[in-house]
Amino acid sequence: MSAAAQFVRQGKKIVAIGRNYSDHIKELNNAKTKEPFFFLKPTTSYLPTGGKVEIPRGIIAHHEVELGLVIGKGGRDISQDAAESHIAGYALAVDMTARNMQDEVKKKGLPWSAVKGFDTFTPIGSFIPKSAVSDAHDLTLSLKINGAIKQNGTTGDMIFRIPRLIEHISSIVTLEEGDLILTGTPSGVGPVNPGDSIECVLADPTGKVLAELNFTAESRSGGYQFTP
Repeated sequence: MSAAAQFVRQGKKIVAIGRNYSDHIKELNNAKTKEPFFFLKPTTSYLPTGGKVEIPRGIIAHHEVELGLVIGKGGRDISQDAAESHIAGYALAVDMTARNMQDEVKKKGLPWSAVKGFDTFTPIGSFIPKSAVSDAHDLTLSLKINGAIKQNGTTGDMIFRIPRLIEHISSIVTLEEGDLILTGTPSGVGPVNPGDSIECVLADPTGKVLAELNFTAESRSGGYQFTP
């Protein structure tokens, strides 16, 4: 098995794209960006399917289901034409966000690292080989909480497509084998509460399920406490 297929254990970074779906931009009253916008998440935030997201004290945690892109061949200044050759495969992921904390730090112009980087804040499914996906821009992303649909979107609605994301990121930060790029979330984001059961599905245009991701949520008893 390649290092890319073992990205959860061996990948060095998670590069998360923000504001890549118009409806999600509108629902949070954010401004559209002229070029891809990204932030970094620590790999210590990975949570394998079946695990429990820990919600820190004082935090309102929101779900954001996303298509993850696993880098198979590293590089710097990768062109859009060459981008496909650097992809090893995909993974279904959720970018958990401490929303009330994010609202506070945005007002103050402070970094988002803690907002996105708590342990367990990147639930992740199994590796999907590139050969299993005929068109990464024609997939359905869905998320249910306790059986109720909350997010249901298509990767065809991405503002910046995958080759452009790889080109942009690699022009700033060298991409390495096993790195994960989170490509943005469709609309419908909202709170995850202790005791909730979350089910996510990635499917192709025929309805064939390519990946499932399931986890639950619980309160974290110790550690950090957010006080506005």
